[in-house]
Amino acid sequence: MSLYVTELRRLAKRRLTRIMLVLLVLGLAGVATALAFSSQQRSPAVVAQAQADADAQYRQSVKDWEKMVAECDAAQARGEQTEERYGPNCGRDWQPRPDMFDPEWSLPYEFNFRGEFEMIVAVFAGAVALFGFVVGASFVGAEWSTGGMMNLLLWRPRRLAVLGAKLAALLSLLAGVTVLLGALWTAAFWLIASTRGSTEKVTAGVWQSVGLGGLRALALILVAGAVAFALASLGRHTAMALGVAVGIAVISEIGIRIGTAIAGVSFGDRYVLSTYARAWFEKQHKLLDYEACNLVQGACEPAELIITWQQSGLLFGIGSALILFAAFWIMRRRDVA
Repeated sequence: MSLYVTELRRLAKRRLTRIMLVLLVLGLAGVATALAFSSQQRSPAVVAQAQADADAQYRQSVKDWEKMVAECDAAQARGEQTEERYGPNCGRDWQPRPDMFDPEWSLPYEFNFRGEFEMIVAVFAGAVALFGFVVGASFVGAEWSTGGMMNLLLWRPRRLAVLGAKLAALLSLLAGVTVLLGALWTAAFWLIASTRGSTEKVTAGVWQSVGLGGLRALALILVAGAVAFALASLGRHTAMALGVAVGIAVISEIGIRIGTAIAGVSFGDRYVLSTYARAWFEKQHKLLDYEACNLVQGACEPAELIITWQQSGLLFGIGSALILFAAFWIMRRRDVA
């Protein structure tokens, strides 16, 4: 039996892997269930009721306005000061209009597959990436901390081959889990949209976009698992990867934002990792700088900076490649005893 197959079986049978997989499935199922119960199809009867509610609100508002104007006229006839209480011209300029009462406000939430599934894919990717990070870190970290790596190298002394087989097993498992759960996730939300939401205007182009979004999600998940694996290997402990992740999150999401705000740096969020994660899924993410807005015809138009998915891919690709290179280089040179 090959080393790769052995490592893949060991990874699949680990208790933590199975526990995390169960938690992942339960979490994803909870999200889908919550959205299914919150969504309601807008049938013709529901739309008609919303329109009737909007019309009723408009008529009541007109009655209230007419009553206010009459009270103001009466107060003026008694010689009272009315402008502070009723406004100029007794509020006649504030007459309600039908377009002020949009029936959309009275309609229930309806899940729209075309407009919302891209965000749903991002939620899925975040959940599976967290699963991949924890499983990837613990897989190699536990080997180092328990002495299993040293015992394995006595049987198979080729260090880089051993580490590479473990990494390949991890990435294969993550790819399989992502594809399987991704297919179930897509089918579940298509079913929700068909029975309790809307599938209007879902064309072949929309499905192509869904497929590309799935590939971006898979890439991010594999990067998360590989980076966690490399960090745990560098530190010889699972806590190394988890500690670095927490530290980066605190520094990036809090420290950099506070620091750039105090220093007055333009587009401070371009130094934050979550900005590039959003751009990766949204294809591009627009940053606005209201401090440097240009006055155009009396209106303030803030400066813009576009972060593209290509920039995000370059950042994540180079970063993960460097961390993996360091892990394999250290594995080759250091004493593993």
